[in-house]
Amino acid sequence: MTTLTDGDTTTEGMPSLRRLAADRATGVLYSDVGAVYLADGEVVHAESTAAPGLDELLARDGRLAADCWQQAVRDGGARGGLARRLVDSGRLSRGELEICHLCALFDAAFFVLDASPGKVRKVRFRPGAGHWLGPIRAVSAGLVEREVRRRRRLLDRLWPHPAVDTSPVRRLPEPPNGPGRVRVPRRQRDVLELADGTRTPYAIARQLGRPAFHTLVDVRRLAAAGRVATPPPATAPPPTCLL
Repeated sequence: MTTLTDGDTTTEGMPSLRRLAADRATGVLYSDVGAVYLADGEVVHAESTAAPGLDELLARDGRLAADCWQQAVRDGGARGGLARRLVDSGRLSRGELEICHLCALFDAAFFVLDASPGKVRKVRFRPGAGHWLGPIRAVSAGLVEREVRRRRRLLDRLWPHPAVDTSPVRRLPEPPNGPGRVRVPRRQRDVLELADGTRTPYAIARQLGRPAFHTLVDVRRLAAAGRVATPPPATAPPPTCLL
């Protein structure tokens, strides 16, 4: 058996996830930006400081009021029954909850498991730990890994400048009317309105109540179109003279 134990670390989250899935492990895999929860080797939940949570996504478009979520947490969260409580109360259908949960899961898992070029991300596994949300829908670790890699390839194909993902987004002057001017879709216009040079893509995602990865896609597309600034690449410090 090769299951990670509490306190074990590795430089990559994806190999650890594969090992845990092969061993049908139950517990939580932590990285510096969040956690992925497993039950019998399948991924049942993920959360990240870089992505809006399930409650924020459910609140989007008024789907679920904040006080309804808080009441469900008080009634069922401590016993791992929050998901069941939301459905039983009639506030959400099972299908609505599953769709929103999968969206939040894949969004958070991308940031927890993705190792961008030049970044070393350590993970730690705590066996036996569960999430207070309770069971909703499990997905295979293989599917999560494929989706994380697909998202990384998409971002790099759109605009291969990862600095735009974490830097404050600053909109550039709108080009004059002419044949070369490209109309910006509504969802990207929403991002542009908040691109004041102080908000990162993650802050914009939270303010809009949208998945963080979708906002990264919009920011990279806007950068490729010349509508938001691309930060200059970091430069290495000059060599120190030893004479």
